[in-house]
Amino acid sequence: MHLFYQPEAETNAFLSEEESRHCVKTLRLAKGAAIDVTDGRGKRHNCVIETADPRRCIFRIVDTYRQAPRPYRIHLAVAPTKNMDRIEWLVEKAVELGVDQFSFFVSQHSERRMLKTDRLEKIAVAAMKQSLQLFMPVIEPVLDFKTVLAQAADDRFIAHLPENEPAVSLLKAAKPERTTLVLIGPEGDFSEREMQQAIENGFKMVKLGETRLRTETAALAACHTIHLINTTT
Repeated sequence: MHLFYQPEAETNAFLSEEESRHCVKTLRLAKGAAIDVTDGRGKRHNCVIETADPRRCIFRIVDTYRQAPRPYRIHLAVAPTKNMDRIEWLVEKAVELGVDQFSFFVSQHSERRMLKTDRLEKIAVAAMKQSLQLFMPVIEPVLDFKTVLAQAADDRFIAHLPENEPAVSLLKAAKPERTTLVLIGPEGDFSEREMQQAIENGFKMVKLGETRLRTETAALAACHTIHLINTTT
């Protein structure tokens, strides 16, 4: 199956220049070839290529399949790492697993305070297509910590591995069929004040295991854990 992304497929029946080039030049698909096109909102259109132009590949919709969204949502709020490659890796792998929203935020100990989301969106599109998913996650621009704390969700957690006090695991704390928001701190972890602010705003402290994880590993572990809770109940 060749899956392409066109968010306005029903009104603009052509692929973007980048998608057209991949379709016609890389895959060498010609007029009459069957392709699938998703709008990133749950629809997959079965299409036929009408004009195999590497700059503007025109297609005709033959049939449409609508996929219902999952009965739960995963929202990862992550402080970007200094190394951009690690954030790009996280976005790719989390999208492959299935994530609904990314919120990147600036923490007191953040080493990166700027982020180009257009690059991350391209990586997310590629991962969505590669894993044959029909929902494109929301990727928000960098937010301040206060704004992240105000994000709505059914259950809100902050990942932290305390040294001298017990903490419940996310696996035990999270519930199925909920919108779950998990805060993942920077390489220097959250400050004590940030931990207190989060708790005051209704976030529950959870651990993701017994070892200290890198930011991107922690975020991916949280994503997988929420899926696990929802597929084993």
